[in-house]
Amino acid sequence: MKAYTEKSVKCPHCGYTIRITLDSSNGSQEFYDDCPACCHAIHLNMLVDEQHDKVQLFIDADDEQIF
Repeated sequence: MKAYTEKSVKCPHCGYTIRITLDSSNGSQEFYDDCPACCHAIHLNMLVDEQHDKVQLFIDADDEQIF
């Protein structure tokens, strides 16, 4: 599995598209990033499935599942 993956995601607040670089070498992670357009926090939850060689990214806004 590649350690770094780049994804395009939309801000759940304003819809602005941002590029996120994910580092899967440390396993599953949960983190926040700020939207450069509206400055709201974006909650990102990355799940690493090493058995199936997959990385899944879930995006939340205000504790609500968006994607």
